[in-house]
Amino acid sequence: MNLKIAFQGVEGAYSHIAAQTLYPNATYLPCSTFAQAFSLVQNNQADIAVIPVENSNAGRVSDVHFLLPQTGLSISGEYFLRINHQLIGLPNSKLSDICTVYSHPQALSQCSDFLSSHAIKAQAEIDTALSCQKIIDLQNLSCAAIASCLAAKKYNLPILASNIENADNNTTRFLIMSQQNIIPEDDGGDYITSFIFRAKNIPAALYKALGGFATNGINITKLESYLADGKFVSAQFYVEIESHPNRKSFQNAFAELEFFSEHIHVLGTYSAHPYRKL
Repeated sequence: MNLKIAFQGVEGAYSHIAAQTLYPNATYLPCSTFAQAFSLVQNNQADIAVIPVENSNAGRVSDVHFLLPQTGLSISGEYFLRINHQLIGLPNSKLSDICTVYSHPQALSQCSDFLSSHAIKAQAEIDTALSCQKIIDLQNLSCAAIASCLAAKKYNLPILASNIENADNNTTRFLIMSQQNIIPEDDGGDYITSFIFRAKNIPAALYKALGGFATNGINITKLESYLADGKFVSAQFYVEIESHPNRKSFQNAFAELEFFSEHIHVLGTYSAHPYRKL
């Protein structure tokens, strides 16, 4: 079966590279927004969405965390992609010509040291690869884009400086989203379970809700909060733990979580990517 993979961005975007790496020879469906990518899967127009959630240098992709509980989709896997940013210019342009660079805000943040050292002004665009089209439209030798090698090849533009990211380990984590909520069989390996919960509005509820994970020896690898329903007194928490639902320790910890929570939404259980052990 020819899989249909939705991703946010255009051909040459890093999400496109992740999708190609994960699912070679599939049909790739570029989307202008994360919501559109999710919608294609929800409406059976795509089998899977490959969505970035965080970067080792620039942090989380906040829009995605707000959308995750609304989609009704499940997380079936994760993938870590090493990100190498290229400074891409017009034919006949040189690094010394560049005064302004266009790219996605995350890419600009990940390359801030290079831009500062070369006194280059950053201009935010909706997508890294689309920034290449931006400089083609401008036809200004002082303008460049930050994008991937694939984007430079697609738009037939020269790379003026290679691998300009701040950190040598610049990596973006992607989630694989689908309609099927299939819990893999527990073979004793490493698994991640992602969920969102809202603690009861009582003293020490968060402490008590999460206490069961400590007493049952379960590692919490991620805990992030954000306001729920536009209320400053009501916070939701996005959590990732290293455990599988079939394990007794998991069940004991969740029993305690449920007692001190108003709402729990399990997003999925999936194999931990080998990158986590590097």
